[in-house]
Amino acid sequence: MCRAADVALLDQCIGSPGVVSTRACRFARQETGGCTCLVAWLDGRPVGHAEVIWDGCAAPEVRAALPGCPELTGLAVWPPQLRSRGIGGALIRRAEELAREHGRTALGRGVAADNPRAADLYAGLGYRPLTDYVDRWSYEDRDGVIRECVDPCTFLTKELPSGPLDVKRP
Repeated sequence: MCRAADVALLDQCIGSPGVVSTRACRFARQETGGCTCLVAWLDGRPVGHAEVIWDGCAAPEVRAALPGCPELTGLAVWPPQLRSRGIGGALIRRAEELAREHGRTALGRGVAADNPRAADLYAGLGYRPLTDYVDRWSYEDRDGVIRECVDPCTFLTKELPSGPLDVKRP
């Protein structure tokens, strides 16, 4: 889980597109119980992060299709040469474990229509399409300009198994 001291280091190592750190906003949400922020570390340096938003995706289409489904968002691995090495998968598995620990039976993730690599990753992990929606957000760039972002997405969900967590046996 992300700690207050991690936020500045995350911004230094991974960066943020706007004036206000997206990780600072996420950490503030975590402090109120609205989410859990995860950080992946390699050799004492943050190399990935993700967030589980407990009240789910804000898009009305998603809320109508599966009310109460927590959303995995903000998943990133940096620098790019560390991608496809299991770091993102480890963050996803931890998010799934947290959802189960919170008594949730599913976890969801929005994937942009122009990101087939991510869609393939999630399909391989057992996530299935639930509904299409448009993801909208904004941020203030370093020049003080408010940037509006609009992405056509598909919300994917995975049913989480009930019962004890899988234990590997010899």
